[in-house]
Amino acid sequence: MVTSLHSTAVKKNQGQFCGIIPSLEPHVHHYQKTIASVVGCQGIGVHSGTPVTLTLRPAAVGSGIIFIRTDLGNVEVKASWKTVTDTRFCTTIGNDQGIRISTIEHLMAALAASGIDNIRVEIDGPELPILDGSAQPFVSLVEEAGVYDQRVSRQVIRVLKTVTVTEGDRKASLSPAPYYELEVDFDFAGRTALAPQNLIFRPLEEDFSEELSSARTFGLLEDAEKLWAMGLSKGASLDNTLVYDGMDVINEDGLRFDDECVRHKALDALGDLHLAGGLILGKFHGIRTGHSLHHKLLTALFADPTAWTIDGR
Repeated sequence: MVTSLHSTAVKKNQGQFCGIIPSLEPHVHHYQKTIASVVGCQGIGVHSGTPVTLTLRPAAVGSGIIFIRTDLGNVEVKASWKTVTDTRFCTTIGNDQGIRISTIEHLMAALAASGIDNIRVEIDGPELPILDGSAQPFVSLVEEAGVYDQRVSRQVIRVLKTVTVTEGDRKASLSPAPYYELEVDFDFAGRTALAPQNLIFRPLEEDFSEELSSARTFGLLEDAEKLWAMGLSKGASLDNTLVYDGMDVINEDGLRFDDECVRHKALDALGDLHLAGGLILGKFHGIRTGHSLHHKLLTALFADPTAWTIDGR
């Protein structure tokens, strides 16, 4: 999620090809998983600025990721590309009753990286807490709860042919590959002199917690000031957002990574693409992508039945 700019991402996974490529077999999560115990946290919504309490609970096999608005009588919204209602600044899902839950991408990234297929996410407001602006606090919550192996095969969504979507000079694609890979290219489109950034990350083979999870949402100071003036991004601060003023980072603690922006883009993509409903076996490539393109890409993929297949494991 990017409070003042756009956002980029990617996500992929490994399935039936494991028999062909034995070296990847140890990295594949064979079974559906949930968490082992109840955990929770409190924080504020980055856009609304309102306090919110989040509780994670174990869920049954095959139930998927379900968000529950406890402030509205426990109304449920399933986390799916089909339920996405808005992609401006963050990813928002909703149901036919008009109930919305926004800024889900950081938690979704943590669940994707932890191999969580089934979970109930209770929230007493319309927006998840921003916490420190990264996915690391959510990873820590999952680690605190523990991961429970449900011993039922997962679904693998295998990409059969390349699918590409564009928005001006932005582009995202999914291509066939016998591995799970994210490649992201990011730059500020000439708005600063910062050099372009590129990242290639394989979630099944590399450590999300070490490489991506602590990368924060970010933006330009001039954009943040405009949003604040409009009464938006009420919960954004230097405690949860990496802010650039031209070439300079104005946060006192500086950067967590030299290429923190592109790492956060990959984090966002991992979360957005977990809305596919299973592991994606293939290669994602994003160029200046964001939440909107991630959603368009999943929509385009599933609209073409010749572009994908489901492998049960």
